[in-house]
Amino acid sequence: DEYVTRIRALIDARDEEFEAAAGEEIAAMRELGLVMQISNKFWEAPRWIEKQFSKSLEQLIDSEEKDADAFWSVRALAQMSDEEQDDTVVRTTDEAKKIKKLIADIKKKVDKIVREYARLERPANLHKEQLAWRMFLTAEVGQLMPNDVVFDYFDYYFSDYVITSIGAEAVLQVLAAFDLEGAAAELRAEIATTKGSKQTQAIKRLKVVNSFAQSGTPPTSMVLSVLPVLPPEIRPMVQLDGGRFATSDLNDLYRRVINRNNRLKRFVDLGAVPKTILNNEKRMLQEAVDALFDNGRRGRAVTGTGNRALKSLSDLLKGKQGRFRQNLLGKRVDYSGRSVIVVGPQLKLHQCGLPKLMALELFKPYVMKRLVDMGLAQNIKSAKRMVERSRPQVWGVLEEVIRERPVLLNRAPTLHRLGIQAFEPQLVEGKAIQLHPLVCAAFNADFDGDQMAVHLPLSVEAQAEARILMLASNNILKPSDGRPVATPTQDMIIGLFHLTAEVPGGTGEGLAFTSMGEAQMAFDIGGLDLGAKVRIRIEGELRETTFGRALFNETLPLSYPFVEMQVGKKELGQIVSDLVELFSRTEVALSLDALKDAGFHWATRAGVSMAISDANFDPKGTFDKERASRILKAEKAHTKIQEAFDNGLKSDLERRDELGALWFKETAEIEQLLRESIPTDNAIYKMVTSGARGNWLQIRSIMGMRGPVATSSGDFAPMPVKGNYLLGLTPHEYFINATGARKGNADTAMKTAAAGYLTRRLVDVAQDVIIQIEDCGTTKGLDKDLLDQEQVELSIVGRTNLVDIKQGKTVLLAAGVNIDHSAARRIKEAGVETITVRSVLTCEAESGICAACYGVSLATNQKVTIGEAIGIIAAQSIGEPGTQLTMRTFHTGGAASSAKKQTILKSIGGQKVRVERLISYDITQGLNGVTDLLEARVGWRQAGKVAVMAFWAGQVDIVEKVSLTGTKSFEVYVRPQGEKAEKEAEALATQYSFSRTASKTF
Repeated sequence: DEYVTRIRALIDARDEEFEAAAGEEIAAMRELGLVMQISNKFWEAPRWIEKQFSKSLEQLIDSEEKDADAFWSVRALAQMSDEEQDDTVVRTTDEAKKIKKLIADIKKKVDKIVREYARLERPANLHKEQLAWRMFLTAEVGQLMPNDVVFDYFDYYFSDYVITSIGAEAVLQVLAAFDLEGAAAELRAEIATTKGSKQTQAIKRLKVVNSFAQSGTPPTSMVLSVLPVLPPEIRPMVQLDGGRFATSDLNDLYRRVINRNNRLKRFVDLGAVPKTILNNEKRMLQEAVDALFDNGRRGRAVTGTGNRALKSLSDLLKGKQGRFRQNLLGKRVDYSGRSVIVVGPQLKLHQCGLPKLMALELFKPYVMKRLVDMGLAQNIKSAKRMVERSRPQVWGVLEEVIRERPVLLNRAPTLHRLGIQAFEPQLVEGKAIQLHPLVCAAFNADFDGDQMAVHLPLSVEAQAEARILMLASNNILKPSDGRPVATPTQDMIIGLFHLTAEVPGGTGEGLAFTSMGEAQMAFDIGGLDLGAKVRIRIEGELRETTFGRALFNETLPLSYPFVEMQVGKKELGQIVSDLVELFSRTEVALSLDALKDAGFHWATRAGVSMAISDANFDPKGTFDKERASRILKAEKAHTKIQEAFDNGLKSDLERRDELGALWFKETAEIEQLLRESIPTDNAIYKMVTSGARGNWLQIRSIMGMRGPVATSSGDFAPMPVKGNYLLGLTPHEYFINATGARKGNADTAMKTAAAGYLTRRLVDVAQDVIIQIEDCGTTKGLDKDLLDQEQVELSIVGRTNLVDIKQGKTVLLAAGVNIDHSAARRIKEAGVETITVRSVLTCEAESGICAACYGVSLATNQKVTIGEAIGIIAAQSIGEPGTQLTMRTFHTGGAASSAKKQTILKSIGGQKVRVERLISYDITQGLNGVTDLLEARVGWRQAGKVAVMAFWAGQVDIVEKVSLTGTKSFEVYVRPQGEKAEKEAEALATQYSFSRTASKTF
């Protein structure tokens, strides 16, 4: 208590005489503040802290010897409530003893100060008065007061000489006196004479000032004196049962403003209300208006029943449910419907099945008009009655009306433009919409209960656009990469794989047939197997093939080369790509439908089924024995690595790397053994090798070995799952494996929203990039390096060539020509190393992009047309796969199969050794990677992580150094590639006086 009394006397005694020697006191207070911050957990903070230190805050702020540390530590303590101080529990620890010793030292210092300045005791308010007086001497018009207390004293003593005001009223007076032209002149002078951040700040201010001046808007218009009120329809009040009312939150917020405004008006009219109360009322009115506009933006949000924050005007506008996105950008429309989808295998590619009742409702106006025109109804009213009562004549009229009128089908979420396509409706029974199997991939639809919306284009122009641009048979290629999206999948692949299989020693092998009809007859009577090698005369040419392959080739156009191979998913994709490149859209659509029909027909006859017996394919147990012996061998290697780590011979990082490499290698070998052991006629094997369903990761998990499993952090667990699903897992393996499955579920829910948001942001930045002109005439382009590229065609097809591509003196491709697949093959075969192509990055169009720099539209294989929204296509091309990836994680079950090899240099005993390190990654990390690339992440800069800039271009070698404690460091070397880069590097090394082999360590 004595100590507290001394501190109180010391704090109260601050004045000008005392300030001369305040340095020591400030130091003591800083130490005291520091001690109190540290010791909050260990000793009970006395209650007087809040009162005494809050008194001294103004003194600390204004002190010429002010110390930021002291100020902030004191303020933190001053803001503690009594309850928080009471909650601080006493703990006796070594640290508490240290703190007590530190406090004792500070006591000595404070005692000395108290003794020296005890005579300086003054009334506590004297310091505030001195501050107010000093401020009066230096006051300028428009100056801000440091705090409410000083303002009150200033107003009390000097109101005869200076007018003071508070809140928006004061801002209004300052803005009314603001000289726009004078301010603009001052700012121009400042811009001319200053540099750096001051100049930048002045430029920003000048922009604002100029905007006010040019628009003729007075600055005073920024302060509201009249509050606009929303129409009652938008803030309704509804009477509930029992006489109670439910009302919009806005009404409560408006009521608060009205009540406070009326109370303030009454106080102003009275005239005798103390200024402090008046100012408080003004502040409360301002807070009510703030809450109305944006509740929670300033201070605590105003809450209603159940402690729920009230919805303000800004909440009405922002977000997915806000006015803009809910009602203005997207509306509910008439002439639309929604239903569950089922498969329609009998449909053509451009058709969809529309339930009769839905079609009748959609086409109601057309049906009614046609009934009147045909004389079946006297007027529209009687026609309406006929439709509503579903008279027999109506159905015939409906059939006639829907002909040649496309409808739009849309499946949410619409991630890319193929999420809405046009179809010609075919009337079907039931209540479900029938969808063509080949368009499922574009919609990402399946038939497990998915719903789709159907819309009816009304105007002639809308119908023409739907037919020309949106018809499913005109959208066979993906706009993102130009690959076919309408390729046969799943059952169809199994059917075609079965159809084109070759069966050595099959019935009828070696026979010859004069025609397909004769071969069909032999097949029908059982004298010929589908896969038996025979000779058949096809189009006047005798071919050695199988009957199945001959049937398969009947689905393709006559001029397409004869396909003599077993056809799986990969081969089908290539065939469809060739069809799109070589034939018209109509022929492609016909072939796709023929492939679909053949696929379903022969899938039924293939009779592919699955049972436990298919997984248990090895009755002798040879595979299981070999598998067990390999796992045993790997376990011994695992034990050795673990022992080396336990004995301190390996770091934790090396242990993890080596264990990862060991088990990934073992898993790959078991998978290879499985591939060699499983019979080719096995149903599961057929599914995977054909590409119809599943992959080797899943087959390995069922019959081989589950392998390393990804943890929630994306790394892999050091202990792999050695069992498989057929033999079962141990409890420990089961739980390791369960984390992967759980991660799949969590990712599906969490990351899908993030991917959707990424798409929204991409669309936001790219929406204005549109093809504006044919050719900007630029001479710039990008160099494409064609060496070391497996997929040369993908990187250059569709681009516009900038300069002649020559082989010797022969011009392979002239400048300004679009590179198609055949040209790309010629360039590749000629061994051309580098070509220069036009690019959107070097386009010189004044606005948007020119068609020549963009090249070919991947969706049509034609030169892009003016007006094409290529920015939106680009945004959707990144966003759509991103969202699909996160949804698909759900199915992979978290097995860490996708381990990436990263080559790094390791420093081992002073020698640099090139080693391959395994980095496990999962699908969603890819999405995070894309986001990191596109985002200028502020967090990295804040964390002080600065990218290392290389002095020259070249190959980067990273040397990883690992200390015995496991601490990692890296050295980065950049080796110049090519003669030109070598010379540049030499010049730079000389210029900056450093060694060519210099490294950057971080």
